[in-house]
Amino acid sequence: MPRSLALALMSLGLFGGCALAQTGDRPNIIVIFSDDHALRAVSAYGDALIETPGIDRIADQGMLFRHATVTNSICGPSRAALLTGKFSHLNGKFTNGGLFDGSQPTLPKYLQAQGYETAIIGKWHLGSEPTGFDHWDILRNQGEYFQPTFLSARGETVSGGYATDVIGQKTIDWLQWQRDRDRPFFLMSQHKSPHREWFPPLRHLNLYADTVFPEPDTLFDTYEGRASGAAQQAMTLAHHFNHRDLKILPAEAELAVRPADTRQEAGWRNMISRLTPGQRQAYRDAFEPLNRPLVEGSLDGDDRVRHIYQRYMQDYLATVTAMDENIGRLLDYLDESGLAGNTIVIYTSDQGFYLGEHGWYDKRWMYEESLHTPLTVRWPGVTPPGSETGALIQNIDLAPTLLDAVGAPVPGDMQGESFAPFLRGEEPDGWRDAIYYHYYEGPPAVHAVPRHYGVRSDRYKLIHYYDLGEWELFDLERDPNEMQSVYGNPEYRDVQAEMLQRLQTLRTAYGDT
Repeated sequence: MPRSLALALMSLGLFGGCALAQTGDRPNIIVIFSDDHALRAVSAYGDALIETPGIDRIADQGMLFRHATVTNSICGPSRAALLTGKFSHLNGKFTNGGLFDGSQPTLPKYLQAQGYETAIIGKWHLGSEPTGFDHWDILRNQGEYFQPTFLSARGETVSGGYATDVIGQKTIDWLQWQRDRDRPFFLMSQHKSPHREWFPPLRHLNLYADTVFPEPDTLFDTYEGRASGAAQQAMTLAHHFNHRDLKILPAEAELAVRPADTRQEAGWRNMISRLTPGQRQAYRDAFEPLNRPLVEGSLDGDDRVRHIYQRYMQDYLATVTAMDENIGRLLDYLDESGLAGNTIVIYTSDQGFYLGEHGWYDKRWMYEESLHTPLTVRWPGVTPPGSETGALIQNIDLAPTLLDAVGAPVPGDMQGESFAPFLRGEEPDGWRDAIYYHYYEGPPAVHAVPRHYGVRSDRYKLIHYYDLGEWELFDLERDPNEMQSVYGNPEYRDVQAEMLQRLQTLRTAYGDT
């Protein structure tokens, strides 16, 4: 639905056919959470690679956030930030290794205290058992795309089918059959998609096989003009994209062999062992012709990178499409069941992702593509349809926002701020003019991205790679692709001094010293 039309329907009281929230009703809450979803793969943001009508529906009927950012662009720490409203150095989840301390206060626990029934379904990826949830049914570890294993209070089960569809159906089943209808609910529906290695469902194996996706301007970046870490990472399409990413499956006779050379290879073998023989054959039939030029070595140089980029997009975007279909199914159920009118629906991801920008895949950096994450919020009767904001939002803001939305007190030790005023059509005084970021993994961790922290304002970004002893400063207005650091440039002497002061102020304010 176009945003202008949605606004007109709201003004006439005809929005979506849903009853508006009644005064005094405590809204239900659904957080739909994905893994590694880039803004260029959400059509609501414009200039997208594909259409995402399910996610766009939330934006068209609510608010789109142009500058939603994360505090630490990696899966587990990002999830911990959402749950606690705190940076990694306070919630204790710095990297993907180790366990999340589930004994600490979290958003679902605060909502339970307010009488909410709480549930989480899908990807958890925090190592420890979920706490604060009345119902939990989570993927084991990273989860598998086919025949995924789920963990719950009842034990371990294997669900037949495709993980995205299974999570989508489990979400609807809980809403329809398992929840307590006398209590408001808080439900987190968390997808594995579109996480590596991007296994599409069988129905979409060839969905984008004939599509030629536009290449990003920085696909052939040479990493000049920046700190040394940009050239030393291990996440390029040219040199690090491999047989797992391309779905080059081993012969059936090799499947019993589980090489122990790397954890990634063992995970890959587990993933493809989940495919039935028929599913594996369908994958071979779909991808062997597409991969043949790479297997035969008939491409090299830029032509090889271009071919890999297209293969990457075909699979990544097919997993996004499957997820978006399930989001649409969930929204349909909310409409049909009468729940839509008093349910806040949020769509977001644990971080952004590189879709060939700078020649990369993955995340981790404070550069724009992985710093930003999609965020759309629908709050019927409160948030005007088709609205948007360019305010600087962080994932630590979600917990205080939802507590504010249900009329609960926001704990003083939460470091995020409630953006509920934006959802109500208000412009809050004193909203932040800069955000702070800190990434803690570094070499020899996977992808070899150096540890760094930094500050971003509406125009400038300052990054400190403290293990390297190097700095970067970017003018995002003149250099939106972050190709040339101006740190040390006399023209930016005053800006540099101001950003250094902002960085120190935020580090002190957040206690990250």
